[in-house]
Amino acid sequence: MSATLWTIAGRVRWRIFAFLFGFGFLAYFQQKTITVAAERMMPELGLSQLQIGWLEQAFVLGYAIFQMPGGVFGQRLGARYTFVVIGLLAFLATVATPIAPQFFSGEGLFIALLAAQVLLGCSQGAIFPVSAGVFEAWFPANRWALVQGLQTMGLQFGAALTAPLIASMMSALGWQPALLWASLPALVLIALWGWYGRNTPREHASVTAEELTEIGTQHSAPPAATVHSAVTLAQVWALVRNRNVLLLGLSYMCMNYTFYLLSNWVFLYLIQERKFSLLEGGWLATAPPLAAALGAGVGGVATGLLCQRFGNRWGFRLLPLVALPLVAGLLLLAVNAANPYVAVAVLALCFGGVELTEGAYWGAGMTVGRGDTMAVCGFMNTGGNLGGIIGIPIVAYLSAHHLWSLAFIVGTGFALAGALAWFGIDVRTIEDR
Repeated sequence: MSATLWTIAGRVRWRIFAFLFGFGFLAYFQQKTITVAAERMMPELGLSQLQIGWLEQAFVLGYAIFQMPGGVFGQRLGARYTFVVIGLLAFLATVATPIAPQFFSGEGLFIALLAAQVLLGCSQGAIFPVSAGVFEAWFPANRWALVQGLQTMGLQFGAALTAPLIASMMSALGWQPALLWASLPALVLIALWGWYGRNTPREHASVTAEELTEIGTQHSAPPAATVHSAVTLAQVWALVRNRNVLLLGLSYMCMNYTFYLLSNWVFLYLIQERKFSLLEGGWLATAPPLAAALGAGVGGVATGLLCQRFGNRWGFRLLPLVALPLVAGLLLLAVNAANPYVAVAVLALCFGGVELTEGAYWGAGMTVGRGDTMAVCGFMNTGGNLGGIIGIPIVAYLSAHHLWSLAFIVGTGFALAGALAWFGIDVRTIEDR
């Protein structure tokens, strides 16, 4: 192991990061299982593709509604206990989906599946706003975009693993045992985090004075994102009226139409439109999220370097202004590709381009919201998930009517609108409110 890697491994903040990487990985794995299991659920449970779209919509609705409340909840309770609570709720929601057909049928079953997806969405709503607050407390500001990008890699690794693993397990065991067995690792992560995790560096007995100095002099006093932090309605109102916060939410909403299109629907697109088999489609469906993982990591590093070179205003703007128009063009290229394997490759490049921007969005949210990072990032991600709320029924309807091309064309418009919003975003510090 090199000296640099040895130093990183010895720092508590990187162990804390590893837990948040794991929570992000499992969150996306839990979210995406139903998009793969849908291929078997529809004929076995008598569900239509439109109903699968409503199940995905139920998750996104709960997820979007609980973003900002989840961030505020995390600021008041602290990240240590928040992750335990929401992790256990997400586990219960995940196992409820394969268990529900044992107790319900027909309309009652569909309602039970909807309720499970809403609960999963609500429980996961706090994960990324609270993660942003943890990063604010545990890392210096010049590493925020980097750790956000690296955590997003974890999300996409989880998404990439979902399709081949669940498809293989479904082929061997059936969709219900596959989902049950796949849910169990979450309990191990929750237990380990409850034992080792802390809200701030000063609360952790293993953090040395040297590491506190590395994290930054801003942590000589208790950080803003600490247990029982007071968050008033007046503070929340001031945050949501801030121009930068509003435009970040709007731009993130537009970008996330494309994100949800690529993350939720590629597996069915490859099977239905490109005529791949279940197993081949499962393996090929890993390409876009793996490219997205790479893009997120590269984007996090690049955003940090751009901020150092050009300052926060243009450092945060540049990647979204370049990447999102490129994404718009790649969507059109993918849907018009005659060769299905070329289409998969272009979709992978497209998703990589989308995720290049994650470090910019989340790093900008943290920079604007210093001290109120969980609330600000919760608001921004509420906007992001409105992109899913808007997009999922559109894609479900169009795909059910074999209009996949139109669903992708709509995505080009949203990607371009997301880029334009960045011209109005002027990220500096909280004093600019």
